[in-house]
Amino acid sequence: MVSSPIYGIEGFLDQIYAVLTEYGYEVWMSHKGTFPVSPRGTAFDNCLEAVENCDAFLGIITGRYGSGIAPGEPSITHQEVLRAIKLDKLRWFLVHHHVAISRQLLKQFRFKKNGTPKRLNFKPTPILSDIRVLEMYEAAIREGIALPARTANWVQQYVTEPDALLYIESQFRDPERIRKLL
Repeated sequence: MVSSPIYGIEGFLDQIYAVLTEYGYEVWMSHKGTFPVSPRGTAFDNCLEAVENCDAFLGIITGRYGSGIAPGEPSITHQEVLRAIKLDKLRWFLVHHHVAISRQLLKQFRFKKNGTPKRLNFKPTPILSDIRVLEMYEAAIREGIALPARTANWVQQYVTEPDALLYIESQFRDPERIRKLL
């Protein structure tokens, strides 16, 4: 399953879909309409059901937070990421370099000296649409878990789409390797 915000990266998602299907994977991606949906369920329910039923999870974290259900509620993408982590799915993550840099720049404003979060009055920018993008990234890197105990926390930064595609090709070009990991 490929999890990501959709708007603004449709062409990139098309490329990811093409690469993964070329290697022989059945790719579940909401942008392409390729994961099983229940006509009786909400889009949100169907997305979370896909996370539960997928064999492997590829999360793409960009500066866009993704679609939400209601104001103030986590986006569908954020919920997919959290569910994949909770279920300990076999997972890979990509994060746009702007998100990683934003996290470092905003860290001094987001937390008090004792580490508790501060409430920020954050306004969307072209680089970061919602401060919760950083929370999604921190969930993926498993922030808050001591480094020796962190597993499944590799999040590959990318600057350009070709950078991201190189990582995807490197990880997924051998379906037999993925089968063994499963």
